[in-house]
Amino acid sequence: MGRLFRFKAFLFLICAAAHLFCNSNAYSSSSVSSSSTTMHTNNWAVLVCTSRFWFNYRHMANTLSLYRTVKRLGIPDERIILMLADDMACNPRNKYPAQVFNNENHRLNLYGDNVEVDYRGYEVTVENFLRVLTGRHEAAVPRSKRLLSDEGSHILLYMTGHGGDEFLKFQDNEELQSHDLADAVKQMKEKQRFKELLIMVDTCQAATLFSQLHSPGVLAIGSSKKGENSYSHHLDTDVGVSVVDRFTFYTLAFFEKLNMYDNASLSSLFGSYNPNMLMSTSYFRTDLYQRWLEEVPVTDFFGSVMETIHTVSAYRAFSGKNSDEDRIKLSSDQSVGLEKRRTLVSSNVQDQINDSNTKDQLGVFEYLWYTILNKAEKIEDADILVNYGLAIILPLVAVFTWLSH
Repeated sequence: MGRLFRFKAFLFLICAAAHLFCNSNAYSSSSVSSSSTTMHTNNWAVLVCTSRFWFNYRHMANTLSLYRTVKRLGIPDERIILMLADDMACNPRNKYPAQVFNNENHRLNLYGDNVEVDYRGYEVTVENFLRVLTGRHEAAVPRSKRLLSDEGSHILLYMTGHGGDEFLKFQDNEELQSHDLADAVKQMKEKQRFKELLIMVDTCQAATLFSQLHSPGVLAIGSSKKGENSYSHHLDTDVGVSVVDRFTFYTLAFFEKLNMYDNASLSSLFGSYNPNMLMSTSYFRTDLYQRWLEEVPVTDFFGSVMETIHTVSAYRAFSGKNSDEDRIKLSSDQSVGLEKRRTLVSSNVQDQINDSNTKDQLGVFEYLWYTILNKAEKIEDADILVNYGLAIILPLVAVFTWLSH
């Protein structure tokens, strides 16, 4: 009686392990495919200046400079979250009221008529920053202050201020830790708030902020490595303080040569940083990013996503004939798409019928073994195959050892 019970337990474990293998493989395959096939549909930018006080003028100028750049390259204000910890434009020490410059020639006023600040002054806190990233807002927060991204979004996250080993200071009284940033990014990925994320940080020891990141689809670049400082570029004697940091200055110099139609790659941007000019070593982390940098245009993060409609002939605004032709062509395309969907559904139904026939022809355990082999053939990743193989074999070895006693 005891041997019969053990034999039944052995068979039950085999069936349970096989069922777990098949279902887990199907789930992992579907999640990976849905992540990789999601289209890039929109771009967002979160631009953060974390420093207060007049002597940190350059940090606000850094952020406003990036704000102007991404707007010029096509990202609209409704998809930009701008956080400024202080208002240097209205500071009583400012010789040029309501104006902010990033160059001593004063040719470009960064604080012009079209600046929309979403979080200013004491609103710029670690808590509010993390709420923006994760979408965990109170009900009273308006939509204009929310990052309304989705699984097709590319997000540029730019931060500047004073930092150190795995932290960035906010308002000189609290810190964003590297694990806080990593946890927020992990939540964003789990909630499908982005397809790809580029984190750019201009601060001392910027590279250390990326040490805890583990979410796929994330690309990070910092102005300095661990143990290095990030320096200002030049002093404006009229303003009395430094007006821009070196890393941001050379980033702007790269983008000033481009427009929204250029195909310059992220590789060319990252390769443009000269350590001798920066007086530090820029660091970029790419192990979590799936694409080659040479194939990624900078406008995938710093510009807009423009929908292109291909037409056979030139567009005529008041041509009824062309409109009818386009309508006929559209309905034809829809018919083709519908036919493809019908074919796909019919093929899936046929597969289910074939599986049912196979189950009738084979025994229960033969059919179970047939299913396992069929699933194994569809696995593209060898690591997944090895992991699930071990998950099945180890319990079987344990039960066999128990039976042998």
